Amino acid sequence: MERHRKAYLGGGCFWCLEAIFRNLKGVEKVVSGYSGGSVPGTPTYREVSSGKTGHKEIIALTFDPEIISFESLLFVFFSSHNPNTSQAQGFGYGSQYTSVIFYDDESQELSANAVIAELSPRFSIPILTLVRRFERFFPAEDYHQNYYEENKNDAYCTSIIEPQLKKIQKLYTDQLK
Repeated sequence: MERHRKAYLGGGCFWCLEAIFRNLKGVEKVVSGYSGGSVPGTPTYREVSSGKTGHKEIIALTFDPEIISFESLLFVFFSSHNPNTSQAQGFGYGSQYTSVIFYDDESQELSANAVIAELSPRFSIPILTLVRRFERFFPAEDYHQNYYEENKNDAYCTSIIEPQLKKIQKLYTDQLK
């Protein structure tokens, strides 16, 4: 088995997902960025936020599958946001906030679809998370990286990110660093 793998996940604001996944055993690196758009060049936050580029706010994470499986990452992912809304998460609205799993090989695609099938009966409405082939990742600007750790007193961090972190910490205690 390969020592390091990549996963590309979007579930609303990348600051939230980044803060959550940085705390998991086996996750070695998390980078906030953009993927899935169709405009040329490197997108900026301002362009992606307009909703006109087609890009999604996502995280690219590097993980050790001997410590945490792709499937385990997906269970945390589905616990960390609302997969039943289209183009919205919390107070964020627009195509950039779409729930999406970008897979980079057939095994990830199969795993993503299997986890969705397993979780679907637990929801009263359909899971709307997209499963798409990964094409390209663009890291977000530096001020977006490690946002929670650098801005813990920010109102967004205390009112949005911290409650999500506490929820994940309660659900996945055994998987935390």
